[in-house]
Amino acid sequence: MAENSIENVSGIGEKTAEKLREAGFTDLMSIAASSSGVLSAAAGIGNDTAAKIIADARAKLKMGFEPATEVMKKRLKMGRITTGSKELDKMLGGGIETQAITEMHGAFGSGKSQIALQLAVNVQLPKEKGGLGAKAIFIDTEGTFRPERIRQMAQGAGLNPEKALQNIYVAKAYNSDHQVILAEKSEELLKKGDVKLIIVDSITSAFRSDYTGRGTLADRQQKLNRHLHQLQKMADVYNAAVYITNQVMSRPDILFGDPTAPIGGHILGHQATFRVYLRKSKGDKRIGRLIDSPSLPEGEAVFRVTTEGIRD
Repeated sequence: MAENSIENVSGIGEKTAEKLREAGFTDLMSIAASSSGVLSAAAGIGNDTAAKIIADARAKLKMGFEPATEVMKKRLKMGRITTGSKELDKMLGGGIETQAITEMHGAFGSGKSQIALQLAVNVQLPKEKGGLGAKAIFIDTEGTFRPERIRQMAQGAGLNPEKALQNIYVAKAYNSDHQVILAEKSEELLKKGDVKLIIVDSITSAFRSDYTGRGTLADRQQKLNRHLHQLQKMADVYNAAVYITNQVMSRPDILFGDPTAPIGGHILGHQATFRVYLRKSKGDKRIGRLIDSPSLPEGEAVFRVTTEGIRD
């Protein structure tokens, strides 16, 4: 039995484990971070039993404090993936970071998916060329993955197109439940150690179509929150980069400035480490604006979407 398996927690039998998994509690961390009320409702157990299960999960995970020097050691292992544009990389502090979620949002045709495809290629480059010499996972919720485009970009990056395709694991998500399951399944590939990038294009599309109307908003946000936490946890544990794209909605109440806003509300806003707003300019030019980051100033970068891929 895997070390992180929920069956390792005292008080969780086969039937309880099955119910918990169905409710989205798939590992020790999801149980340790839960409350007894939520857990008892999910598994149909008493509050006291739930509290004991949570306490045991926390003990097994050794949840507590560590010196900041340990945090710094983890940060030193961080890698970066080039976007293909030096300007965009510079704005992001050197590229897309591992151990973090980078979210890019914008209207149709703003370059979100093009950057996703480019990163799936660039992560395969050696470190000295801005890659991590690794493979990528691509969770496609909108039918945006194009193998032909990967071929063009691989040629532009000096990689073997067939090998580049071989190094990308692709799955199409048909609804939000399927999307969450695919993210959980990604962990099996991450454990092998040769995958360093997870792409979800787009993070909110399936959630929007599954949850319509204001009455379902709380459920949608709760599920989206769990999904994002799962992605962040995998980024931390496996030192991988997570790149997500997001749609925008129009806001007719805005009279000045940009009349669009990213989907996903505060939950997505707080969970994404880096947030970039993309917009279309003349011809093949696109503009990226860093609107949120824990350590970088707000900034703008102009890049191009060419046949070879993302360029300055």
